[in-house]
Amino acid sequence: MTLDKFISYISLEKNYSLHTANAYRSDIEAFRSFCVSEFDIREIEEIPYSLIRSWVVALSEGGLSNRSINRKLASLKAYYRFLQKIGEIASSPLAKHKALKTSKKIEIPFSETEMESVLSKISYADNFEGKRDKLIIHVLYTTGMRRAELINLKLVDLDFERQIIKVLGKRNKERIIPMLTETSQYFSSYEEERARLEEINDDQFVFLSKSGNKIYETLVYRIINKYFREVSSKVKQSPHILRHTFATHLLNKGADLNSVKELLGHSSLASTQVYTHNSITELKKVHAKAHPRGSE
Repeated sequence: MTLDKFISYISLEKNYSLHTANAYRSDIEAFRSFCVSEFDIREIEEIPYSLIRSWVVALSEGGLSNRSINRKLASLKAYYRFLQKIGEIASSPLAKHKALKTSKKIEIPFSETEMESVLSKISYADNFEGKRDKLIIHVLYTTGMRRAELINLKLVDLDFERQIIKVLGKRNKERIIPMLTETSQYFSSYEEERARLEEINDDQFVFLSKSGNKIYETLVYRIINKYFREVSSKVKQSPHILRHTFATHLLNKGADLNSVKELLGHSSLASTQVYTHNSITELKKVHAKAHPRGSE
């Protein structure tokens, strides 16, 4: 089946994660189901753009946001590019399609005060889970790594002698992130508790559940929410907001955009520029306070 070939292609050759590959499959199968139910068309490999437009209208009328619709169309567009690549179609029905307009989503980072509170003023349990939770928050904030990168971090990726962490990012792209002295100390304290676990199943991974298995996505979310709701009233509290906070605080303190780009593992500067919004806000405050005409 052509769809299976496509999924194999993006998984093996493009190094897409299992989560991403499954999302692509789901989007394409959803479009196929729409074509079957609305037009009794089962083969979507060669269809007119008008059918895709009908799907877009149906998705929009169903309450789906333009951002979500664009993501689904991106899956479909990649599929048709693949069909062109292997010679099954001459041209893509989405070749001239323009993405739907979306409003810019500005995510509000945690303040320095909130970060200081969650790392220094909250009382963490003096046991395995308490030390693990504090280390997770500390690592996310001081390295800017993604949730998936944290979950898949392995013991061999930690170099305490050189004070660096090796991170395997999207598309298996490797990057090196400096480790703060404080981070090293937190790791040491956590590893003492980790060694005392009754059973360790996923022994190569750094972060484990109490049962000795590798931590999972919802557990990381729960940890972030558990502690940040004590110090912050922000609606969105997630691992990604900590990544956003990491970048924003670095930029606020004068770090150059290219350095932050490398630390975050972005492939293009455009991705990093998203984080400059709050930095510009800080610059405006400094400008207004420092300029002779600013206080007038």
